Amino acid sequence: MCGDLKNKVALVTGGTGGIGTAICARLSDLGCRVATTYRNREKAEAWQAQMKQSGHQVTIYACDVGDYEACVQLAETIEKDLGPVDILVNNAGITRDTTLKKMTPGHWREVICADLDSVFNMTQPLLPRMAERGWGRVINISSINGQKGQFGQANYSAAKAGMHGFTMAAAQEVARKGVTVNTISPGYIATEMVMAVPEEVREKIIAQIPVGRLGRPEEVAHVVAFLASEHAGFITGANFAANGGQHMH
Repeated sequence: MCGDLKNKVALVTGGTGGIGTAICARLSDLGCRVATTYRNREKAEAWQAQMKQSGHQVTIYACDVGDYEACVQLAETIEKDLGPVDILVNNAGITRDTTLKKMTPGHWREVICADLDSVFNMTQPLLPRMAERGWGRVINISSINGQKGQFGQANYSAAKAGMHGFTMAAAQEVARKGVTVNTISPGYIATEMVMAVPEEVREKIIAQIPVGRLGRPEEVAHVVAFLASEHAGFITGANFAANGGQHMH
C-alpha cells in the first residue's frame, strides 16, 4: 500500500519533533525525497544524523514558517535541490498555554503566527504549482483541541480550528486539479513533550481516552501516508480524528 509515492518530493514543516520525525521516516520508507524545516541548526543536524543512522535520508532547511517571504524562498530552493514539492505536510506548531485572563497579545500572536499563518505561508506558494502539474497533496496536522477546545489554550485551539477551515476552503479550489487538501487531528500522542508531563497527570489524560493508552507518532504517520497516496484521491476537505475515541462527533 502507498508504494506509489516513490520519488515524490515531500516537505514536512517542523519535522524534527516527535510526530514530525515519524512522518519524515514513514514518507522516506515509502521512497519519497523528504525535506523538513528547522529553527535550531545544532539540534537539526543532530536529528538528521540520527535519521541517517536509521536509514532515512532527510534534507534539512532553515526556515521560519511564520515568515511568508522565507516560505516562498524555501519553495524555490527545494524545487532546485530536490524537484517540485508534491506533498506538503503542515506540521510546525508551538504552544503558549495560559488562561485567557492572563494571555497577552504576544502569547496570542506567537501561536497564531507559528500554527496558522504558517499554513497559509507554506501552502500559498506551493498549491498553484501542484494544480498546474495536475497532482498534489496538502496534509494539515491540527489537534483534538481544535475540535473540542481546551482550558488555557484559546490561542492554540483557535489556530488549530482555523487550520481545518483553511483545509475545507482550499480543497474546493483545487479539487478538479488532482490536488487534495485534508486535516489530521491527533489526540494525546506519546511524544517527548507528553512523556515529560508528570506521571499522575498522564494517567489522568489516559483515563479520558476510551482505548486506554496514548497514541503513537507512527499511527499519525500512517494516516499521512494514506492521505498522500493515490488510494486517497477521492478524499478531500476531510478531517481525520486520531484520538483513541477521546472526542467523537
